[in-house]
Amino acid sequence: MNAKKRGIPRLLEIAGEKRALLIGSSIFSAISAILMLVPYIAVYFIIAELLKNASNLNEINASYMIKWGIRALIGLIGGIGFIYISGIMSHAAAYRILYRLRVKLSEHIGKLPLGYLSNTSTGVIKKTFDQNVAKIETFVAHQLPDMVNVLITAIAILILMITLNPVLTIAAMIPPILGFYIQMKKRSGKAAEESAKSYYDALDKISTSTTEYVRGIPVVKVFGRTVHSFHKFYDDMISYRDYCVKYTDNFQNTYISAKVLLNSTLIMILPASILLFDNKGTDLNLTKTILFFIILAPAMISPMSKFMGFASTLGDISEGVSRIDNIFKQTPIKEANNPKIPKSYDIEFKNVTFSYNVENESTRKNALTNISFKAEQGEITALVGPSGSGKSTVANLIPRFWDIEKGNIYIGGVDIRNINTKDLMNLVSFVFQETFLFNDTIFENIRLGRPSATKEEVYRASKAAQCHNFIKDLENGYKTIVGESGLHLSGGEKQRICVARAILKNTPILVLDEATAFADPENEYNMQLALRELVKNKTVIMIAHRLTTIQDSNQIIVMNKGKIVESGNHNELLDNNGLYKKLWDAYTMAANWGISKGGK
Repeated sequence: MNAKKRGIPRLLEIAGEKRALLIGSSIFSAISAILMLVPYIAVYFIIAELLKNASNLNEINASYMIKWGIRALIGLIGGIGFIYISGIMSHAAAYRILYRLRVKLSEHIGKLPLGYLSNTSTGVIKKTFDQNVAKIETFVAHQLPDMVNVLITAIAILILMITLNPVLTIAAMIPPILGFYIQMKKRSGKAAEESAKSYYDALDKISTSTTEYVRGIPVVKVFGRTVHSFHKFYDDMISYRDYCVKYTDNFQNTYISAKVLLNSTLIMILPASILLFDNKGTDLNLTKTILFFIILAPAMISPMSKFMGFASTLGDISEGVSRIDNIFKQTPIKEANNPKIPKSYDIEFKNVTFSYNVENESTRKNALTNISFKAEQGEITALVGPSGSGKSTVANLIPRFWDIEKGNIYIGGVDIRNINTKDLMNLVSFVFQETFLFNDTIFENIRLGRPSATKEEVYRASKAAQCHNFIKDLENGYKTIVGESGLHLSGGEKQRICVARAILKNTPILVLDEATAFADPENEYNMQLALRELVKNKTVIMIAHRLTTIQDSNQIIVMNKGKIVESGNHNELLDNNGLYKKLWDAYTMAANWGISKGGK
């Protein structure tokens, strides 16, 4: 998408995907505006007839007045009908644009490196999908046809007024033009843009901290705290409150002045009328014109009020579109020009160096330095080391969650950058430490691994993952809704469902990142049985802090501060008396640790 345009022009560019519907909506809205003025014109001619025969009401042409009354009614009904058709067309365009835009955003985010999602809060992305995209729907469905209607109405009224009396027209237009000018001057320019940005920043912070607070409620309750103790959430609420108060204070005088001026047309029309009477004396045509202006003034106030409403939303729309385009500006993972598919599934890191962007800074943090190793097909390669040593980073680089700066990563001798993302994802399965289950049935959560799988295949994967028994014991079995993030299951049960998902996917490469992290002794035993089934004949990269789970690995790579410091099998590394030996000793000591009675 072209992100060079900003604000309304960019919004119209996005909306232009349904140009025919929008043009049709605008035309019908314009016709409606003209028809809705017919009752006012009818009133003018009725007033003229009344004034002409004011001395003798019996001479009033009743059929003439009825004819204009019928025309007024037809104009009113026609105006309502055409604005209804305009609304249908604009809503149809809006919802289609809304759907396509959210799909495009989803597809684009899906192609971005994991680093973008790691450095951007879920609340900010969710708000862009919900509120910022909804701004476009509101503009296209409501404000765009309204703007056309208001513009045509204002122009038509202005032409009508000038035709009748230019002096009264100038008098009537001075207050609303001044009000509109004051409003626009305050709500446009750099200061207004910065104000809108501050407002959206405050909303982003509240959205993010609210999500964090809701997730942290168990911790807040356990420690007997209130919302005031969750400082980030509380501070963001106070910040938003202070911003809104400041915003109101800043705009209240402008808003009140604009409103007063907008509703002051009669104040200017009446003195101008008196001056005209002084110059011309009693004039029937002038009288009916003045009466018509008095009646027409409220019709002019309505479109001007709407224009002021549009002015107040310009900053919001501009900032919302800017935030949508900020997502589209992010560079997706580059696809291969001549994609290849590997014939074998060994993994090789060759002189790999990688660093992360540091949030809110222009610097990068080094994560891996000159990493080289080979994980043979059909074998288990374990990654161990202190927290922050780069183990998970190594695992995340295999499916190109990020792209490296230096070196190469090969699968079966093919650089992963020469493998299409879809093909690469079909080669690798993940079982993360942090599991994620959708708010759906257990059956569908498992079948996510291969949506085309049959019921029998799902059951078979479930049995292999040692979760079939506890699932069938649930009241609704595989039809049980597990709740958001698997809320109604234990950590070990969620892990085994994720293993079943990976077994069903059945890829040749498997990455296990702390797969037994939440397992109690019983669950760990079941997890070991499940993993034993899962890793058969696969190239396995396993990350674990429980060193007993990886001591039988074919190869153990020891990492520290983003570098490989040792490699070998369990016994070789113990004989080296290096970092692995220290980690093993610390682990076995912790395993034997206990609390003795009396603190001894």
